[in-house]
Amino acid sequence: MTRRVAVTGVGVVAPGGIGAPAFWDLLANGRTATRGITLFDPAEFRSRIAAECDFDPVAHGLDADLIARSDRYIQFALVAAREALGDAGLDLEKEDPWRIGVSLGTAVGGTTRLEHDYVAVSGSGARWDVDHRPAGAHLERAFAPSTLASAVAEEVGAHGPVQTVSTGCTSGLDAIGYAFHSVEEGRVDICVAGASDTPITPITVACFDAIKATSANNDDPEHASRPFDARRDGFVMGEGGAVLILEELEHARARGATVYCEISGYATFGNAYHMTGLTTEGLEMAEAINTALAHSRLDGSQVDYVNAHGSGTKQNDR
Repeated sequence: MTRRVAVTGVGVVAPGGIGAPAFWDLLANGRTATRGITLFDPAEFRSRIAAECDFDPVAHGLDADLIARSDRYIQFALVAAREALGDAGLDLEKEDPWRIGVSLGTAVGGTTRLEHDYVAVSGSGARWDVDHRPAGAHLERAFAPSTLASAVAEEVGAHGPVQTVSTGCTSGLDAIGYAFHSVEEGRVDICVAGASDTPITPITVACFDAIKATSANNDDPEHASRPFDARRDGFVMGEGGAVLILEELEHARARGATVYCEISGYATFGNAYHMTGLTTEGLEMAEAINTALAHSRLDGSQVDYVNAHGSGTKQNDR
């Protein structure tokens, strides 16, 4: 019999709101956190706006050693995971660590630490024969995307499957999808799942500037992100992290957990066509939708809400 999968905990580090209640208040009241970039001087760039997190790792319980060895995106994931576990009411000492997994996604990984240390070892890009000595002691952790999931697994004491997923914009969804399968198929009873990214760095902003994918509406940042609008001119860079606790439904019920919802189906397909574009027929998206519905044993007429990617670029909004 297929096991049912519940969501029992939520944790969020987001622009305009650290913690799920603060972020929900931002959304429910129609506020935006998009503003001029403050994490570095953006004067030379075409797009100079972003959605930044006002985040103090010390204020959110991370000690000096953990901060020193953890890139910003990992700090986000650790804080979000702690909130999600607390929200789920899980006492990890009562759980079998071999039945706990971690599945986390990231699109750009440790780009914050990588860029900072590259600037240091190269004399701000002036020298090709870099001097490794100015680099931080934990630079190697930024090179390995697996550090994200392993850091959270260490935090929660997970001995089950631990994986980092990187599939671009869908990294978080795919990480939750893989976690869903892990619980549904009986490999774990609990899986910490979600994503974290901190891409607001000069090199990342420059890359999207070059292809004009980001909005240049610098004079009105609050209205720069406008997917499906006729005047849209690109997406707004953002950072943040979110974690869900996925749990086998009967396991959750047995301990009296609050169940926010169930995940009943998941599907993902590639099109072997273009790095960012879709074929005009939309067959891959249709296949994914139909497969996810079949997995859920649902008919399309039963769907009340569809969440679109809504990047704000003319190509993707189509």
